[in-house]
Amino acid sequence: MAMVYVVVGIAVFCSLLLAVRFFYTKRARAPQNASVSLLVVAGSGGHTTEILRLLGSLSQSYSPRHYVLADSDKMSEDKIRSFEQKRAELSPSSSFTLNRIPRSREVRQSWSSSVLTTIRSIFYSLPLTFRLKPDLVLCNGPGTCVPICISALLLRLLGLKRVTIVYVESICRVENLSLSGKILYYFSNHFFVQWPTLKEKYPKSHYLGRIV
Repeated sequence: MAMVYVVVGIAVFCSLLLAVRFFYTKRARAPQNASVSLLVVAGSGGHTTEILRLLGSLSQSYSPRHYVLADSDKMSEDKIRSFEQKRAELSPSSSFTLNRIPRSREVRQSWSSSVLTTIRSIFYSLPLTFRLKPDLVLCNGPGTCVPICISALLLRLLGLKRVTIVYVESICRVENLSLSGKILYYFSNHFFVQWPTLKEKYPKSHYLGRIV
């Protein structure tokens, strides 16, 4: 029940911020060959493996890549460094950063306590996202991505940066979205699922078959 209040609170908060849209200023479009600053939210275990497979299919123009990890995630950093080391062999000028924030919700954490940890994570995410000002946020379901996407949404709504949010639901989600997916389904610019059953349930989503 507490998580319902969080979702409703986020929706109301974002709706209120729509009132500041008139502060948007027109910006010239970047050239097609311009680099794209990418903020990638890495989750533990399979989430990181999937997101790195997806990054492997992106061109070298997606640079710099700013990775965000939960501070309790001990394994993802090694996977990311290994991935970036191989990528650097193809493009020595490629760059990346590693950034950590508190995890918004641990596995099997109670819903009531997750409200406080999510708020704490948002407070850490806001200054980080506002400092990096990415062009694109890419995530695939870890709870850590919700505070980051909320921060990116604020950047967009306040007219500070037109940030595109792309959400790719994990391949393991066959019939139902993850909790992160259920929240970001309404706020992401592009929402991808990897099973046709999810496309039927969530018409706003894009189904392209297996992506990763």
